[in-house]
Amino acid sequence: MLTITPFEEELTNDVIELILGIQQREFGLPITAEDQPDLKEIPAFYQAGKGNFWVARVQGDVVGTISLLDIGDGLGALRKMFVHPGHRGADHGVAQSLLKTLFAWCHAQAFTDLYLGTTDRFLAAHRFYEKSGFSTINKNDLPKAFPVMAVDSRFYTYAVQAHQARRARSQGASRTA
Repeated sequence: MLTITPFEEELTNDVIELILGIQQREFGLPITAEDQPDLKEIPAFYQAGKGNFWVARVQGDVVGTISLLDIGDGLGALRKMFVHPGHRGADHGVAQSLLKTLFAWCHAQAFTDLYLGTTDRFLAAHRFYEKSGFSTINKNDLPKAFPVMAVDSRFYTYAVQAHQARRARSQGASRTA
């Protein structure tokens, strides 16, 4: 059974192991835990302001993560979205559940726009983000407060309030039909 909960400190090592395993072993990225000090300071880094960090677990095992960094002015940076290879795909629903959790939080916290950066190697992630309503943008179009990682080469944006309004209209139309 899949559960998604806000990050708790006792999960630090499991979260780091999941993320580094994907970055280093699966995609061969030359990145270490030391290159990502935010992973050792998740509460202070992500769970500050209106931000948060969520962990997906199946039978107690950490199988996914997603975070929202509050970068001010109603803007957020989606960061650290990782799903264990054995739990990917629509059949498992981990990525979609993590993203729905983040979207619900963004709406409740009155975020207007989300931004994210990713590596050009995460092709399946690109398709997932695009199917989920994200649009590609140029690096120059990112807000000044957006924290670009050294491995980021592809960037996306998502209009939270616009998508919520469209979703509400479509749900209202389906109820009246």
